[in-house]
Amino acid sequence: MHLTPEEEKIFNGERGATYQKAMEILTALGDIYGADRLVPIRSAQIAGVSYKTIGDAGLEWISGLEGKVVVPSILNPAGMDRECWQEMGIDRDFADKQEEIIRAYESLGVRTECTCTPYHIFDTLAGIGDHLAWSESSAVSYANSVIGARTNREGGPSAISAALLGKTANFGFHLDENRVPTVLTRVKGKLRDSDYGALGYIAGEMVGDRVPYFRLDSIPSKDELKYLGAAMAASGAVALYHVEDVTPEAGKYSDFVPDEIITIGEKEVKDVYSSGEPDLIAFGCPHSSVPELERLALLLDGKSVKRETWICTSRAVKENNPGLVRRIEKSGAKVFCDTCMVVSPASERFSCMMVNSGKAHKYVPNLCGVRSIMAKTEECVEAAVRE
Repeated sequence: MHLTPEEEKIFNGERGATYQKAMEILTALGDIYGADRLVPIRSAQIAGVSYKTIGDAGLEWISGLEGKVVVPSILNPAGMDRECWQEMGIDRDFADKQEEIIRAYESLGVRTECTCTPYHIFDTLAGIGDHLAWSESSAVSYANSVIGARTNREGGPSAISAALLGKTANFGFHLDENRVPTVLTRVKGKLRDSDYGALGYIAGEMVGDRVPYFRLDSIPSKDELKYLGAAMAASGAVALYHVEDVTPEAGKYSDFVPDEIITIGEKEVKDVYSSGEPDLIAFGCPHSSVPELERLALLLDGKSVKRETWICTSRAVKENNPGLVRRIEKSGAKVFCDTCMVVSPASERFSCMMVNSGKAHKYVPNLCGVRSIMAKTEECVEAAVRE
């Protein structure tokens, strides 16, 4: 891989050990995947934040870094709500370790809004055609597919390396030839709301790491696209998809020749749903948007929850919409920030969780050891308020 004279100096240690290690990480990835060079990035989104997932080894590594990021950089969800961690059932030792991790990132100049949906709160992080270094699987899918930006799914170390250098290796979805769809996915029937997460749950398993092109009988909203991509990234490894007449790059590929044609019907989507008696109902995987909070507030108006109910969102969305939060919390439901049900150990004290997210439905049993039930948003609310 070609390095400029300035990049060579960094690689040789002339800016210190942290920048040298960052350059070594990026060039190693570039060599493995056949990159020709490094490309400038507009922003970074960094995973490896929850103490639950990175532990003491991750904390030690991050704490040993020195320097400052040179592009806007934002953190993924942590393992707790930074203000309401006791209400979540988090112990003091975990909370202290989690704060150490966040402060270590902050010392590098990383913004500490801990969210998997940075596009809900900043419109300056990504635009069509921009190169990025984003980590979290649903954020990567949204950036590539819905925004039309270009990013691979970075690991935590490669994302922070890219943030420190303002560059990433030019391979994978940064290149035009790798953004071409290979699987035509026909979906029969009208979908709405959580159906898109259920569709993604099925499609991800079928598509794997390929690029699907969807032909739908309905037009998804941006939140529905968010849930589609998040579920496909969890059940498969889909980091880019196109939806005919909807996503920004789909028009380029209207006459592509697929390697495979997949048809998914309404019955298969409905079969993802199940029923049961959960002891936790959780929304916001990925983090809830303002329209989603509005809908939940409407569904909960005048009702009281009888089971533990969480809505996860970014702190900026919560703080900018106090009226919606008050309406939701009047029902007894809790609006948590900085975290989600998947990456927080607080979920592990429950036995059965009901979610409206295909991503959460896939991850909760494996990462939290909790049985998962997937249902439509309205059904989740009905379960929460049922005697």
